[in-house]
Amino acid sequence: MSEDFRTERDSLGEMQVPSDAYWGAQTQRAVENFPISGITFGRRFVRALGVVKKAAAQANRDLGLVDDDKAEAIIEAADEVIAGEHDDQFPVDVFQTGSGTSSNMNANEVIANRAAEIMGAEIGDRVVHPNDHVNYGQSSNDVIPTAMHVSALEAVEKDLFPALDTLREALEAKEEEFDDVVKTGRTHLQDATPVTLGQEFGGYKTQVEKGLARLDYVRDHLGELALGGTAVGTGLNTHPEFPAKAAEYISEETGVAFREADNHFEAQAAHDAMSEAHGALRTVAGSLNKIANDLRLLASGPRNGLGEIEQPENQPGSSIMPGKINPVVAEAVNQVHKQVVGNDAAISAGAAEGQIDLNLYKPVLAHNFLESAQLLSNSADVFAERFVAKLEANEEHCADQVERSMALATALNPAIGYDKASKVAKKALADNKTVKEVVVDEGYLSEEEAEDVLDPEKMTHRGILGQDD
Repeated sequence: MSEDFRTERDSLGEMQVPSDAYWGAQTQRAVENFPISGITFGRRFVRALGVVKKAAAQANRDLGLVDDDKAEAIIEAADEVIAGEHDDQFPVDVFQTGSGTSSNMNANEVIANRAAEIMGAEIGDRVVHPNDHVNYGQSSNDVIPTAMHVSALEAVEKDLFPALDTLREALEAKEEEFDDVVKTGRTHLQDATPVTLGQEFGGYKTQVEKGLARLDYVRDHLGELALGGTAVGTGLNTHPEFPAKAAEYISEETGVAFREADNHFEAQAAHDAMSEAHGALRTVAGSLNKIANDLRLLASGPRNGLGEIEQPENQPGSSIMPGKINPVVAEAVNQVHKQVVGNDAAISAGAAEGQIDLNLYKPVLAHNFLESAQLLSNSADVFAERFVAKLEANEEHCADQVERSMALATALNPAIGYDKASKVAKKALADNKTVKEVVVDEGYLSEEEAEDVLDPEKMTHRGILGQDD
């Protein structure tokens, strides 16, 4: 055997493991069995595995099921995993056994070997056993779905909520800043009755607010933990008090509310909560996509587009066209939406699968959910700070365009009737005149009446123009 390797053992026999690795034989088998994508679990999921293993050790210590000295070493090693000190010790591909057993054993072996070191033993001595001590009272079938929920809810609570709130604040600031900027509304991408730019941004802000409310709704279901169900949900080999104690420790560690699952059989055999929660992520991604698309349109030009807002000059937009500036940050948001939609397809398909007592798509569900949460969190922050916050209104252009809009004729309906108003609009378009000029020329309204009825600012409020309040 090379000095660069050591011998570790599992129930299938001996395996050669890198000498500086904390993982053991089962992890090494998984590394060799699954050279699929090169994608391994990221920080959030590895942290969650550490949180679960720490809480299990704390509960087992309290219940007198694992010796105090071993439990304390496991807790210390798990703390290091939680802190990110051993992320490079989790090399197993996401595309692995559908239960995630390889990743559970990866955590068990890393923590067991590190705990052995802490106790003064050699790596591989099994003074702390990966199954008998680190995995005591657990199964991959309840550990992995627990880590899924812990990592997913932490990602939502600690990353996505703050990022979306940053975006909400940026949109609210623009809503207030653009409150008196009257512009042409658009439906079907055609001129419609006037709105203020602030009203449009108020709509965007509300989309984000409602997205936050949708995410808030799924908290309770993600807060249910499968831990304590062991292999199939019955809880075999687990102390009756273990699930509640472990959940309490997980809540304490994360600062997020978790509890024992309402039904352990549902918690391991189905992952509807992950599908539901990711549906909320997909909806949020759709909201951001819509906002980004609208802002791209409103900033189009600068001379031959709508040009109602001026976008920030984040970077040169073309390798061949000098001076061209593109809405690159908004385009990144658009692309995140497409990735999240793809992830949602994988999650909804995976959550609907599995046979009888176990869903076998756990790793891909966890990976795709966490990717979506991270992409949305990062893109919302960047969108808010590098695009929305730097937008400016082209007030003069907005005022000029709204004055020329044929849709102003809508306000004439109560005063002169739909048929005459339609005639005015068509004539204004044909003669390249404003609606106000034509309605006066035709003798339908006096100059003073037209000024009152065709006031664009008044059209941005509920009411019938030209009539007494």
